[in-house]
Amino acid sequence: MGSKIPLYDTATFTRKFMPAEEVRQMLKGRFGDFFIVRVEEMHRHVGQPVPPSRATNHTIIYLCEGEAHMRIGGERYTIQEEEMLVVAAGQVFSFDEHTPDKFNKGYLFHFNEQWLGAALGCQHLLDKFEFLDVYSNPRIRFDRHDASLLEGSLGDMHSFYIYDAANQLIPTFLMTVLTWMGNAYRPLFHRAAEPGRELTSRFLKLLQEHHVDKQRVTDYAALLHVTPNHLNKVVKETTSKSPTRWIDEAILLDAKVLLAQTLDPVGAVASAAGIGDASYFSRLFRKYEGMSPAEYRKMMRGE
Repeated sequence: MGSKIPLYDTATFTRKFMPAEEVRQMLKGRFGDFFIVRVEEMHRHVGQPVPPSRATNHTIIYLCEGEAHMRIGGERYTIQEEEMLVVAAGQVFSFDEHTPDKFNKGYLFHFNEQWLGAALGCQHLLDKFEFLDVYSNPRIRFDRHDASLLEGSLGDMHSFYIYDAANQLIPTFLMTVLTWMGNAYRPLFHRAAEPGRELTSRFLKLLQEHHVDKQRVTDYAALLHVTPNHLNKVVKETTSKSPTRWIDEAILLDAKVLLAQTLDPVGAVASAAGIGDASYFSRLFRKYEGMSPAEYRKMMRGE
């Protein structure tokens, strides 16, 4: 059983946060499957900060110039030129600030994994790209040589999209870009020993799927066929965070989306996040966020 938190499809997200007619003109063809735009063209049409949200597709931003900030999962990331941020499908993300006069140059592209798999004739082709997993390193850095090649591929893909959004070469260009990304990608825990990385990766994949209905370390230890003590030791050594903290943070990310995007009572938010006791949920929220769920909701609404 996965998260009950709703996901935005492309049309709903752009209608809510980028309602300008110019945006609709930039998004061509079946833009729910794929689109690519220049950052400098899209940025000025984002009319407000984006509160914690989830989307059905992968979204990737690459900067040629400037600096961009985004919160992905529980962490805040900053990228500059020749760097990329990946928001995997289903990942919680937000823009804490909106500065329409800020100048960035680059590309933003967005694609549906099933569409790309069907276009290339292999649904499992993307399994090798760890950066498309929710619990992966969302920031990718390129050296100058690779950045130049990547920018050329992104520019070509953008040109094909502008003139013919249904061009059959677009999936091939996209796969080329993903391969460049895979070559440059460094896992979050690349310095940890291989056995620890492997067990931790399996734990995080299970957490993504089950955090609403399995919220004890013993649940995941049983699924992984290890003892709770061993799982605690390995995950803490690999990530510097205990499994309990990972579980708590996954619960709170769901809660933040609901608090920011709905008017559901706090008790209903707690229940949707898998916690039946609203008082315990409020204590847990305050422990990590330093404020109550109601205070967080007011903050996100600018009240």
